[in-house]
Order: sequence, then structure tokens, then C-alpha cells
Amino acid sequence: MSGVPPISPQGSVEARFLASARRLVPPVRGVALVVISAFGLLAVSDESLPLGFALFGLVLMGAGVDCWAGFTGRGAVLSLVFAVLRVAAVCGTQEWTGGPLNLWALNMLTTTAITLQLEWPPSVAVPVTSGLLTVDLIAVDLTAVGTDIVGTLLPRLVFECLLARLGFVLLRQSARRVDELRERRSALARAEAASLARHRQEREYLALLHDTAASTFLLVTGQAKESDPEQVAEYARHDLAVLTGTAGGATAQDSTVDLTAALHTVVGRGQLAVDVRAEDTPLVPASVALAFVRVVREALVNVERHAEVGTAVLSVRGEGERVIVEVADRGVGFHPDEMTRSRRGIRSSVVERMVAVGGSATITSRPGAGATVRLVWSGE
Repeated sequence: MSGVPPISPQGSVEARFLASARRLVPPVRGVALVVISAFGLLAVSDESLPLGFALFGLVLMGAGVDCWAGFTGRGAVLSLVFAVLRVAAVCGTQEWTGGPLNLWALNMLTTTAITLQLEWPPSVAVPVTSGLLTVDLIAVDLTAVGTDIVGTLLPRLVFECLLARLGFVLLRQSARRVDELRERRSALARAEAASLARHRQEREYLALLHDTAASTFLLVTGQAKESDPEQVAEYARHDLAVLTGTAGGATAQDSTVDLTAALHTVVGRGQLAVDVRAEDTPLVPASVALAFVRVVREALVNVERHAEVGTAVLSVRGEGERVIVEVADRGVGFHPDEMTRSRRGIRSSVVERMVAVGGSATITSRPGAGATVRLVWSGE
């Protein structure tokens, strides 16, 4: 049965979102800190330029580690170590690079703290952020900057980190919701596919039932006096073999088979003499051959039981990619247009079986002129 496979955790939207965050956040942080440090270096006094360049070199080295970790998916812990070292170094030396609570140190601290919320779980991000804030406050001379400025820094940093964490959680929940909707849609598709498969099996069983037991019962009830008990018993044995599967069924793999040879298997099973006329030996998929075999068997059974003749002609030929099979007799004939929808022999056992494999079936007949069943498969 074909169906839609369930979504694997590795292929889920949530998993791809987390993987994208781990891959993109470190390089973005590294590049952002390089830009911040470049502007911060411009504010460093001439006397502190050697220290400023040393800090800038550390920032460049950390950016390289961030890019390597993001592009390769390895070295996440090393990237975290460099993130801590950069902020600690810039914050610890801010007294010489522009005074306490300068923009270089402040922007380095907030950028690192925000990106950590998108890259690491709270069990890692919260302690690391708290440690970086502690380092920054230790390096600040509170008597010089005042407690009001420090009181502003702490709420700002906490708010920015909470906002980043909230955004990350909302995006992750949205991705998880998409996965749930996709899984639900996949489950519905699988259920629909299973329902269609069951429906096809039921229709095939009903058609098979008509080809076998129902036709035999009809013969017994309609022609009870003329029926040969041995012939009826042979029909019943054959019907039982087909219904129980001992007579063979569909192949497990749709390999190519010789259609003419396959049709020979249904010739000569009853009292009907069949003249097989094969202009060539078309090769068709096994499922198509099975449909031809079952339809031809039904057509021959109808000739034997209803046409009141002892012979029929089975012709097989190929026209390019098309395959044409005809079963003809010179029996009593009938009016195909007068066949009611309750007669499953033509509608299900013949027409629908050919349509199911991409073919078509037409029945031409008139009283006194016999009947011809023409089966065509286009090769698609």
C-alpha cells in the first residue's frame, strides 16, 4: 500500500529551526562583535591603543571560532569559551579603554547575552550571563559612575535577555505547531490511502466473486436441467481455488511478462474451444497482464455459459506501444445497452478492471450476431 510516510524528528520544522539557530547564531555574534569592537577601538585614547588592538585581536580570533563552529557544527563549547573571554576582557579593561560602562563594553555584554539565549538552553545561558554581568559590575567603580546607572544596566540586560528568550520560545513553539499540523495531515493522508486501498480490495473481491461463485450459482439456477453435474463440480473447484488464493494472484513486483503466454493459462480450462491468434508477443507489466487475464477469463466464461456456442476466438496484437486483445464469438449475442448496472460482469469484471490499469474495454454485440470484447492498453 502506498501512502505518505510519517515525519521523522530529524526532518521536522522544529529540528531544522534548532539546527539553523545553532548554525547561524555564532557567526552572527562573531561578526556583530567585530563591528562593535571596530567602533569601540576608535574611542580608545592613544595611550591605550596597544591594549585596544590586543582586545580587537581577541575579538577577531573569537569571531573566527564562531564562524568555524557555525559552518561545521562543531566546537560549540569552544565558541562559548571565547564568548566569555571576549566580554570579560573588554569589560575588565574598560577603565583604560574609555571609562567604566563605556559603549564598547556595554554593547559587547548585551550582544553576547542576547545571542546566548538563542543558542543555549537556560541552564547554560542564565549562569553565563549572570557571570558576565558580575564581571562587568566588579570592574566598575560604583563611586565614579553612581548607583543609578548600574540600576539601569541590570534591568535593561534582564529585559533584553528575557525578550530574546521569549522570541526564541515562540518561534520554537510555532515550528512545533507546524510539525503537529503536518503530522496530522500526514495521518489523514495515510488513513485516506488505506481507505482507498480497502475500497479497491473490496471492489476487486466483489468482481472476483462475480467471476467465480456467482456465475456458477447463476448457471445452476438458470440451467439446472441442462447442467452437467461434473462440469458444475469442476467450476466449483476452480472457483474455490481462486477465492482461497491457491490459483495464484497478483505478483509482488510489477515485472514485465509475456502477455500471450499469460493468456494461454486461461485457455482450455472449460469445455470451450478457443482459437488463439497472436500476431506477436507483447510484453506488459505483471499487473496489466493480470488484469488482461482476469478480463479474458470472464469473457470466455460468459461465452461458454451464455453464448450457446462451443468456440471462441482470442486475438492478441501490438500496435506500437498499444496492446489490443479481443475475445469474439458467434453466439446468440445480446444488447449491451440493455445491461443494467446491477450486472457486475461487464461493469466491474471487464470495464473497471481495465480502467484500473490505464486501459479501456468495449463490448459490441447484437442478438444473433455474437459478441466481441475489445481490450486496449495504451502502454502508459
